[in-house]
Amino acid sequence: MYKLIIVDDEPKICEGIAVLFPWKQIGFEVVKVCYDGLSALEYIRENPVDAILCDIEMPNLNGLELCAALEEKDICTVLFSSYQKYEYFRQAIQYHVKDYLLKPISYEDVMNCFQKIREDLDSKAQIQPENQEGYYEGIVKKVQKYLEKNYKEASLEGAAAEVNLSTSYLSRIFKEKAGIGFADLLCRIRMEKAMELLENPDYKSYEIAFHIGYDNPKNFSRAFKSYCQMSPSEYRSLKLRKGDGHDA
Repeated sequence: MYKLIIVDDEPKICEGIAVLFPWKQIGFEVVKVCYDGLSALEYIRENPVDAILCDIEMPNLNGLELCAALEEKDICTVLFSSYQKYEYFRQAIQYHVKDYLLKPISYEDVMNCFQKIREDLDSKAQIQPENQEGYYEGIVKKVQKYLEKNYKEASLEGAAAEVNLSTSYLSRIFKEKAGIGFADLLCRIRMEKAMELLENPDYKSYEIAFHIGYDNPKNFSRAFKSYCQMSPSEYRSLKLRKGDGHDA
């Protein structure tokens, strides 16, 4: 677990970042929050630190001055600020800052940034990927299990709450990592369940529609036909004929 400190002169922001992001899931432990650059510098001089997420404009010692004081130390630094100032960008590059994020910093930006830093630190330490599932693979599996269990009332909002991500971020990374969009996977799971139920003549089409999450049987029929290239009744007839030993 890599050691991370967070530095911001606004305690609510500083503590919020420390608590709200799933740092441990991506390999970081927040070991300290500091409210100015000077206290951060004093802590770093006495304790090992791998990464810093730091505001720029702070009393006593600002973020860029902190970077200058730490120039000889091998620490991955990410700065954030409310201002898009050229001078800030120029100095950040000079001090080999890993990234420069704008306030209000987004969940996606922080996660993408520190995922890359984790990979850099692993590479530097010559740590080989373990056989454990990675952060994103874990998210994909959790969402898949959520859909399989809750396909009737499943939603992107529900899945996002399950894995503590924003809906937009989850939608993007799920398609990228799973190779299928969230809505497409939900549709596939529902249609496969519908096909299974249609093989039982005791279930009426509108009952199946309701069971898999469609309030309107017509919407279910349209979705089923789009997925299977035949209507629910045609699918049922085909399956029943095959079950009787009479292929169509």
